[in-house]
Amino acid sequence: MIFTRQDHERLDTILREAARREVMPRFRRLADGDIRAKQNPVDVVTEADEAAERFICAALAKAFPGAALIGEEAVTRDPARLGTLAQADLAFVIDPIDGTLNYASDLPLFAVMAAAVVRGETVAAVIHDPVAGDSTMALRGEGAAQRQADGSGRDLRVAPAVAPHLMNGMAGWQYFPEPLRSTLPGRFPAFLEVGSLRCCGQEYRLAAAGRLQFLLYGVLNPWDHAPGVLLHSEAGGHARLLDGRPYSPAERPAGLLCAPDVESWREIRALLLD
Repeated sequence: MIFTRQDHERLDTILREAARREVMPRFRRLADGDIRAKQNPVDVVTEADEAAERFICAALAKAFPGAALIGEEAVTRDPARLGTLAQADLAFVIDPIDGTLNYASDLPLFAVMAAAVVRGETVAAVIHDPVAGDSTMALRGEGAAQRQADGSGRDLRVAPAVAPHLMNGMAGWQYFPEPLRSTLPGRFPAFLEVGSLRCCGQEYRLAAAGRLQFLLYGVLNPWDHAPGVLLHSEAGGHARLLDGRPYSPAERPAGLLCAPDVESWREIRALLLD
């Protein structure tokens, strides 16, 4: 199946509309009962997540009949949905609000994002910033760009490689299994700065725009990483699992590193793991 530019624009329009209708009207207006913990106190879901996912799935089902719809909240209820991702002629992985803890904490740093996946391969991505009103978008083989609400935009390119002591990075180190969870932070002083925005979507946007040199992640849920890996790659970056294999949204291994190029990827990996 060919996912066209028109299809890509339609996906962006759906995410923008979900943000306008369901996400932003509830921002900083959630009651205590609108926020619930899932696996732990920092893994939360809100009424806005669920309403946005319902809207996005309904709109995608109408626009792309027969597509598999794999939303974060739906998978929480029914993990078997993930099994359709590898073989579906067309699937969408959907994160209705990435950075839900920020959203629920009244911090304006979150994203609405989705990726189109054709028989296990990510072919299109949109990461929409509901606060800024812009989207970062990538279509396989056609590069990455930032699109404003008025239609204007600019092409995106990852940062040039620099020496490690000059590198900025983002790391979700706390999601690695032991012993890496305990040892990784001790490696961070090799770099200029390592932080976390608690929002993969915004971190991928920064990396694709050349504002960061690397990204490091442990848990690889497809709705968190399928959009961002394609965006980063189409902006010229090099993203691989820590064992060197290409990323696939249909797998959920631990450990992903994104860097400006192959050589810097190897250098960063060695500093973090060797």
